[in-house]
Amino acid sequence: MNTAVLRTEIRLFRREPGGLFWILLFPTLLLVILGSIPSFRDVDPSFDGLRPVDAYVPVSVLLGLIVGGLQSMPQVVTGYRERGILRRMSTTPVRSSALLSAQMAVYGGAALVSALLALTVGRLAFDVRLPQQPFGYALALLLAVLVALALGAVVSALSRTTKTAGAIGSAVFFPMMFCAGVWLPVQAMPDMLARIVGYTPFGAAAQALNQAAAGDWPGWSHLGVLVVWILLLTGAAGRWFRWE
Repeated sequence: MNTAVLRTEIRLFRREPGGLFWILLFPTLLLVILGSIPSFRDVDPSFDGLRPVDAYVPVSVLLGLIVGGLQSMPQVVTGYRERGILRRMSTTPVRSSALLSAQMAVYGGAALVSALLALTVGRLAFDVRLPQQPFGYALALLLAVLVALALGAVVSALSRTTKTAGAIGSAVFFPMMFCAGVWLPVQAMPDMLARIVGYTPFGAAAQALNQAAAGDWPGWSHLGVLVVWILLLTGAAGRWFRWE
């Protein structure tokens, strides 16, 4: 990866208040709002004996990944293509792929910072336990970041304009939010629905994070689903992506 390109993309990202808010702050803000509801701090049998606020910490972690991968990164990459920046870069010593790699590093890093912020605020503000299986949690989180970036790369590959990227990203965004448990955490879903959601990338990620948070090693089936999605989405993005 070209470090000069990466530094430039980081500076540009820092100048975008919308990206900073929606990726870094919004997931934690949502957690704070929900955690401020008294009933969300009481143990609920429908949440496997957890408090709802406990269940929403992994959801907040995934929300930053989804926003960065599906809403923000495709808009930027497609905008570069639409304005001919990728085509012009192909005539310079800096490869266009360096720009895409830098974008993935920036938004992947931002998603990880968002995840750490949600975990920290959950612990300090609502006494949510930190993941009891930290290595399993880190592995599941890393795979979730990769699947979010791969899905964002597919959206970028399919979009010729930023308007198209926004439309496709939104069409995928809301189902992925549901699968991640934004409206109904996986623990509270009926068994059949939870099994179906477990075959989606963020449904599998949510269940893997929940298991690691509880102290168990994430189920290999959930990790396997994530790996399969990463391979499929990466292959599709590589096949369909065009620089101009």
